[in-house]
Amino acid sequence: MNAPFQENRPSGDKSPLQVLIAAPRGFCAGVDRAIEIVEKAIQKYGAPVYVRHEIVHNRYVVDGLKEKGAIFVEELDEVPDDMPVVFSAHGVPKSVPAEAQRREMIYVDATCPLVSKVHRQAERLIEKDKHIIFIGHEGHPEVIGTMGQVPAGQMTLVETVEDVASLPFTSEDKLSFLTQTTLSVDDTADIVRALQERYPQIVAPKAEDICYATSNRQEAVKAMAPACDLVLVIGAPNSSNSLRLVEVAERLGTEAKLIQRASEIDPAWLDNVNTVGVTAGASAPEVLVREVVAKLGEWRSVNEEKIRTAEEKMVFKLPRQLTE
Repeated sequence: MNAPFQENRPSGDKSPLQVLIAAPRGFCAGVDRAIEIVEKAIQKYGAPVYVRHEIVHNRYVVDGLKEKGAIFVEELDEVPDDMPVVFSAHGVPKSVPAEAQRREMIYVDATCPLVSKVHRQAERLIEKDKHIIFIGHEGHPEVIGTMGQVPAGQMTLVETVEDVASLPFTSEDKLSFLTQTTLSVDDTADIVRALQERYPQIVAPKAEDICYATSNRQEAVKAMAPACDLVLVIGAPNSSNSLRLVEVAERLGTEAKLIQRASEIDPAWLDNVNTVGVTAGASAPEVLVREVVAKLGEWRSVNEEKIRTAEEKMVFKLPRQLTE
């Protein structure tokens, strides 16, 4: 990431800059719910409330929750037995709530319902004696959580089309596949195609596992990027869905930069640029979008236009233990 900077452009000499704002962008229903769960837990149980892993992949959000009384840890053994703990939106292996129950801890599961849906699918497939091929990114918390829903050895991770070619299974094996919810729609389609060509017997999920918010944000970038000289994606470097937005723009031939805050924008990026696209990953709040537009307005005369490709009205209920 580039360091913060000072711009020397004279305030009275601002050339015009078209700024296209992707819609949908930013927070999805699962992220809204996860943040509210932490806030409600602090209200109900009092500070501090521990959170296992970043509740969502955004430093601004995490820091804001820290100020309200959240303490973020990596593992459950860092949480005292008598303190409440929240599990992140990405989901956790079954061993984590089992450990919490063994220790008689108060815990709240903020796993996105769309991730939980994949977990339940995995359980049902194992009950049907299917080996699961899981499409996802190794080491991502969602992948660790999903693979932790089934006994060891009953799920195999693939990340690329090339991985499919090296799988050891035969046309006689009982196979199925599931996917991480925050993948590239296009990449995943290629991997699924390769799986189905190599293993015609493989069982697909009843509905696509890539979540509505991931798909919608990628479609918005596809609509916006061809008209842009540069696309700015607001999101964390460990945010899968934000990284995919950068890739979507780049595949359309448009330069794209991942930034966490407006202070990371290098004014040199705007040289010979007439149109900038702005979007945000599903963990990035709207305040950061406005911050970026305001920063661009310090150097150029901004004309802002929204590029909308879908309406999102999804809302997920809070866990009952926080509403009783």
